[in-house]
Amino acid sequence: MHLDPIVAHLEETLRTPEVPDYPGALNGLQLRSSGAVTKVAAAVDAALPVVRAAVGCGADLLLVHHGLFWGGAQRIDGAFYEKLQLAMGAGLAIYSSHIPLDVHPQLGNNALLGQAIGLGEGEPFFEWKGIQLGRRYATEVGRGELVESVRSAVGGGPVNLAPGGPSEVRSVGVITGGAGSEVAAAAACGVDTFITGEGPHHSYTLAEELGVNLIYAGHYATETFGVKALAARLAEAFGLEWEFIDHPTGL
Repeated sequence: MHLDPIVAHLEETLRTPEVPDYPGALNGLQLRSSGAVTKVAAAVDAALPVVRAAVGCGADLLLVHHGLFWGGAQRIDGAFYEKLQLAMGAGLAIYSSHIPLDVHPQLGNNALLGQAIGLGEGEPFFEWKGIQLGRRYATEVGRGELVESVRSAVGGGPVNLAPGGPSEVRSVGVITGGAGSEVAAAAACGVDTFITGEGPHHSYTLAEELGVNLIYAGHYATETFGVKALAARLAEAFGLEWEFIDHPTGL
């Protein structure tokens, strides 16, 4: 399969040109190849070990959530040079999708994390740059039971709780990744519990003062869902193999 129709499919599916993001995200095709694609690799980060693994498993296309250019303009030297040289030498294309993949209603990190926790479909919430960045869920569950469901959803990894809100949870907001600094804005949206990946130290005491539960389930762990779903979608649509490259950061 040629790269171009795959990229066109990704652009249309994720609405890449329409969804706002941070400048360093540079969503879309970040590195072109000669064009032939037989196997897709999926990963959270376009890190050097991930690129090595993608080349090693014979992938022609690497789908990532955090792309090559988060640091902005930089010298093509050191690890950055090695990544590019390795990928280009092996004919590995790299496609990155950050916020477009977070917010997608079927393939997105927010929606899939909510489903994995057992919260159902939910609805969009949290206005940001003209879009709804997260998902909100109405529920009736004990706080301890919810924490255990979150832990199970992210594969048993560490889950941290700031128990500032009610012990019986009724309204949950989910924004994957590093949205802990938005706990006050999430509380203002009316949720009593906010689930994200990570955030600043002061968010714990802020959650207590705001009267909301804050659950941190790991930046990496909460953002493995989307790239897996997207790679599986491509594999089905274009008859390709796919593989997930797990390179956890512990954060």
